[in-house]
Order: sequence, then C-alpha cells, then structure tokens
Amino acid sequence: MGLGRRSDRVGLMSASDRNRRLAVTVAEVFCVLGTLVGLGVLGGPEVQQAAGGALAADATYIAPAVPAFGIWTPIYLGLAAYTLWQWLPVTATPRYRQTGWLAAASMVLNALWLLVVRAGWLWVSVLVIIALALTLGVLLQRLGAHPPTSVLERVLTDVTFGLYLGWVSVATCANIAATLVDAGVAPDRPTVEIITIAVLAVTVALAYVYAVRLGPRLAVAAAMAWGLGWISYGRLTDRPESVAVGVAAALAAAGVLAVTLAQRSASSRSARHA
Repeated sequence: MGLGRRSDRVGLMSASDRNRRLAVTVAEVFCVLGTLVGLGVLGGPEVQQAAGGALAADATYIAPAVPAFGIWTPIYLGLAAYTLWQWLPVTATPRYRQTGWLAAASMVLNALWLLVVRAGWLWVSVLVIIALALTLGVLLQRLGAHPPTSVLERVLTDVTFGLYLGWVSVATCANIAATLVDAGVAPDRPTVEIITIAVLAVTVALAYVYAVRLGPRLAVAAAMAWGLGWISYGRLTDRPESVAVGVAAALAAAGVLAVTLAQRSASSRSARHA
C-alpha cells in the first residue's frame, strides 16, 4: 500500500499508464491518417466534395465558409503535442488516467467521421459526430475535476480539447443539416431560414449549458463563435445567400461569448465570496 501511494505521488508509470499512453499514441496516428484521407492527400476527393458535395460550404444555410476549417490547425497541433506530453512521468496522475482513454476515443472518432463521409454514409457520420461531441464533453468535465498544474498543461489539455468541442458542436449542426438536405428534406424559403435561425439559437443555449456544466471555458466559446462567425460570413457573401441567417449567426456568435463571459464573471464573484 505504501509503495502504491508513493508511485502515485512521484508519478511512476504503471502498466495501466503505459497501456493508456500507447492507446493515445495509436489513436493519434490513426487520426493523422484519417485526416490525410479527408484532405485527399492519399487520393480521392476532399471531404467537402465527398458524398456529392453534401458538406460543401455552399450546401446548406448553416455551412461555415471554407476559412472556418482553419481551426483544425491548432486543434491538430494541440492533439499531437498532447500525445507527446502524456508520455512524461508527470502525467501519471488522476487527471490523465481519467481522461486519456477519452482523448484516444475522440481521435478515433474524428478519423472515423472522415472515413464514413468519404464513403458517403452521411447518417452514420451524424451518429459518429454526436458520439465525438459527447466524448469531448465528458472529457472536459473530468478535466475540470482536476485543475492543471501549469500554463503549458492547461494549453495542451483544456485549450486543445476546448477548441475541439466548440468546433465539433457547430460542425454537428452543419452535419445534421447537410444529411437532411441530402435525404431530400429541403424546405423552401423562408421556412428554411426560420429553421436555421432556430438552430442558431440552440447553439447559444448549448454554450450556456457548457458554461454551467463544464465551467465557463473560453476555448469552447471561442471555437463556437469562430464557426458561427464564418456561417454568418458565408450567408452574407456566398450561396445560399441570406441576410437574415447571416445576421442571426453573427448575433449567435456574440451570444455564445456573452453567456460564457457572464458565467465566468458569476463564477469569479462566487469564488470571492466563498
């Protein structure tokens, strides 16, 4: 018993730690390969052109403009850095033991989503991206139970997975809309605009739920606002054009940031008065 407590304290690697770290590493490699497939580097069309272009930037009223996908650069870099970081002895702690397998699952689901979209299985892709969002939500909730010990650790874990969840949340809405349109569910204007605006309102409510359940994480809010902002830009400058949706998306982006900052302020006041 004494040795076990000492091992946790000094961060000695156990067999379970080794297995978790190997799983994360294998998942990261799979994620990279899936991304290369999605980008068309290994042949075939990019994911936006797969499935008959159902996920293209001009396919639905809630599709983000192409530059929005640049957010994957910091997310992928963060995942790669996290994979290396989690091999250090300092990560033999409950924080990583309770989240490492979820991190690995998120990478596998990410690659799986790209592969099923390339196969044209859009309804399956909806299930996969919802599973990905739920996995990331649980992961961030567990991270909140074990605060980071350094700024670097916060960036590699909370910020990386916060951006990941925020973007995937917006992407889930776009994925569902694209799948419905591909299935022939395409209401005429202004009905489709009203439905899209209602979905945008739901993203603000979701941001509030995140702020309450996961803590007011700026990374999550920033990624959601980023995606919503590019939806606004797309509807104001590209097909299908819609001033109403463009303005609503811009307001939704501001709303996401507002509810997160308000909850952050409330949390700070509560901490001072505790």
